[in-house]
Amino acid sequence: MSQNQKAGEKKRKRQRKQKRGLCFGDRPLLEMNAAGIDIGSRELWVAVPPGRDEQTVRVFDTFTDDLQELVQWLIRCGVTTVALESTGVYWIPIYELLELSGIKACLVSSRHMKNVPGRRTDWHECQWLQYLHSVGLLRSAFRPSEQICAVRAIVRQRGQLVQMAAQHVQHMHKALTQMNLQIHHVIDDITGLTGLAIVDAILAGQRDAAELAKLRHFRIRADPETIRKSLVGTWRQEHLFTLKQSREMYGSYQLQIEACDREIQRLIQAFEPKVDPEVKPLPPDRKKKRRRNQRDAESGFNLRVEMYKIFGVDVTQIPGLESISLSLFTEIGRDLHRFPRAAMFASWLELCPDNDISGGRWWSQARKSKHRAGQLFRLAANSLHRSQTPLGHFLRRMKTKLGPLGAIMATARKIAIIFYTMLKNQTEYDETLFAQQQADQQKRFEARLRRQAMQLGYQLVPALS
Repeated sequence: MSQNQKAGEKKRKRQRKQKRGLCFGDRPLLEMNAAGIDIGSRELWVAVPPGRDEQTVRVFDTFTDDLQELVQWLIRCGVTTVALESTGVYWIPIYELLELSGIKACLVSSRHMKNVPGRRTDWHECQWLQYLHSVGLLRSAFRPSEQICAVRAIVRQRGQLVQMAAQHVQHMHKALTQMNLQIHHVIDDITGLTGLAIVDAILAGQRDAAELAKLRHFRIRADPETIRKSLVGTWRQEHLFTLKQSREMYGSYQLQIEACDREIQRLIQAFEPKVDPEVKPLPPDRKKKRRRNQRDAESGFNLRVEMYKIFGVDVTQIPGLESISLSLFTEIGRDLHRFPRAAMFASWLELCPDNDISGGRWWSQARKSKHRAGQLFRLAANSLHRSQTPLGHFLRRMKTKLGPLGAIMATARKIAIIFYTMLKNQTEYDETLFAQQQADQQKRFEARLRRQAMQLGYQLVPALS
């Protein structure tokens, strides 16, 4: 058989497989009932496998009735899984409807479905999505359960409120500076008891610096005379007006933040606990002087106890995770069965360097990532620069070796692996496990010193104790 005859036979086999629905192009089909949806703010373009309908590509509006019609059309076409791109927040309504109807929704990143040249329209995009999903070239994004997503929405809303409240604090600083009132330079926090009391008294009409200085809290380090001098200003009316508006907006945001806190407490307490603190008591707190939120103390809500009940272990004992355990829970959840190994978990968090080969050489560099959970672990690592814990020593040691960015990533990866191991094995954090590592590190350090001394013609002799 000649070469042309062989090529013709392969082409005829491929065409026969395409007619039977066994392959698309040169790749075998892994998802026979896969569809693709190109998400937009006004309309959705949907592609189903060939032969399922007279029109394999249809367009639907984004109204609820149209989305329900879309789902019913997919069911009639025998679709069991759908790939859709994570475009803003426009994917959420159709994603929820697909889950309710029993169709598996595969949320994919735009980086995983780069289009080929010449396919730039929505009509081609949805077909390209359907093809990639049918041959198994798309990976579904991790999305926690609906109960966790509800808490995550409130936690993210609270974070945005905190950022907006901080802007109004800056506006208060600006108004005070324009009136040459230097109180925000004398006390550490203008939103504390002393700062807000003085600002409220100024807005109430008090102009006597001596009387304002009497509002000083006894814990303020600055003396009354310094506070009095910082409260002598020009009292211009336009700056008082802006100060009043900024103070009112800051107070309004604080009320909304308190409402978010109450809603978060209600949603957290609705979760089924993994452990009962009365049966398995909470381990002793490693951090002896832990400050507790006054509002939480008044409401009887203890975040550390609630996180212990949810995770089954006390993750707040990991250095750096004392205050972000709730945010980690909303971004990751408590079930890590999708990550069989700790290395896969760290890779998903994008806490591993990119290893690229160029010109026969390995180039390893830190990733520029916006992964929310990965950023939380980086934040935890960044807070350990002065920590006298084994993880703090590791961060400083890596800083001399890898630089600041590399050290933060390496420490964040170590914290993530500890977090993963604690949740998977249900074991508590134990700092004594670092003792052997420190002993091995000390031996390597001494061996390096001895080797360097021998190279210089010296001999190290232990000092007599």
